[in-house]
Amino acid sequence: EEKTREQAARCMDCGIPFCHSGCPLGNLIPEFNHAVWEEDWQRAFELLSQTNNFPEFTGRICPAPCEAACVLGINQPPVAIEHIEQRIVEQAFEKGWLRPNPPVMRSGRSVAVVGSGPAGLAAADQLNRQGHSVTVLERADRIGGLLRFGIPDFKLEKWVLDRRLQVLEAEGVRFRTGLNVGIDLSGEELLQTFDAVLLCIGATVPRDLDLPGRELQGVHFAMEFLEQQNRRVAGETISEAHALWAGGKDVVVIGGGDTGADCVGTSNRQGARSVTQLEILPMPPTQRDPDTWPQWPFILRTSTSHEEGCTREWAVLTKAFLDDGQGRVRALKIVEVAWSKDPATGRYAMREKPATERELPCRLALIAAGFLRPDGGELLRQLGVERTERGTIRDRGYATNVEGVFAAGDARRGQSLVVWAIAEGRQAAAAVHAYLLKRKP
Repeated sequence: EEKTREQAARCMDCGIPFCHSGCPLGNLIPEFNHAVWEEDWQRAFELLSQTNNFPEFTGRICPAPCEAACVLGINQPPVAIEHIEQRIVEQAFEKGWLRPNPPVMRSGRSVAVVGSGPAGLAAADQLNRQGHSVTVLERADRIGGLLRFGIPDFKLEKWVLDRRLQVLEAEGVRFRTGLNVGIDLSGEELLQTFDAVLLCIGATVPRDLDLPGRELQGVHFAMEFLEQQNRRVAGETISEAHALWAGGKDVVVIGGGDTGADCVGTSNRQGARSVTQLEILPMPPTQRDPDTWPQWPFILRTSTSHEEGCTREWAVLTKAFLDDGQGRVRALKIVEVAWSKDPATGRYAMREKPATERELPCRLALIAAGFLRPDGGELLRQLGVERTERGTIRDRGYATNVEGVFAAGDARRGQSLVVWAIAEGRQAAAAVHAYLLKRKP
């Protein structure tokens, strides 16, 4: 607590607090820092909960764009805002300030939220507070979406999620799992049953690599690997026939983002023989360019997973997955690349470096190249919802082209951060609420 107060005291009460511009939620950061410094933790929680539905999530897994925008960050370490958030909400749980608070009155209107990731949960929380009857529909067997199945327990233990879900249920939010909307429940039935529908189905279609040997055993999407491990940690039994296990293997993670880092940490915990992470872009600088402040800086980021053991290779292109003769991957064919800027177009292009092609031993290849668009094509077809050229849901102010149907989160904006998903859920809930107020009984 003393260290947290020290960090809060470093906040300079800036005339223009740029941390606000970095936070998608618009958290009242200088204000709750001041309350923490004065040891008024309850006031700090009241300020934080005005803008953030789930600070216990963002306080653990957010990359903290607010810290990148902190004025102190120009020439020294910024205020540890993410840590302060976490300590505030944990104090609220410990002291009993955060407890179920159901709405006093109900509006008589019903809303279906399809998808139970951070956007769906934030929207459900907001709409329930407005007095609407909210039902969250989830095709998986458990609530949480990415929070449940995509993020490893060493970053977000699932008791943190379950604790919040208990509060939401006690406040009146209803959850239905194992319901694949569009198959188990048609789009027409959905519209007939509820006064409004909010689609928070995420962007779960992964970017694939169309390379020779992609069909080999041992080549998998990162999310297959992570979901299976999350289920294993939760106590589920994984059949040997379908088990993805890194123990004793040379593991190669293709993709240098957070999902790739999660694969690195998970592989280490399973006892991998070696772990290598490949990134097609060149290695970023270790120090930020001062001219980038207060924008998100392009710098080298080293996670705890990397610190636990990993070889990181930069500016490397994967060309093929090589067969061991029995239908399993044995190595990757890779080549070094150089990037240069085209003076005519201003775009960067890569070229292969001569005489740099080589084989990298690999018995488990995990593709962590990002996500493209939402799944659930059958549901969107039944509802008649339009898509953009990227495959995301087309909207105008969170409303789709179908009356009473809204969209939020990665399904609308594309792959993004948990903090953005929460912000999207809150804003979409406001749009749904305004629609329900205007609709005649």
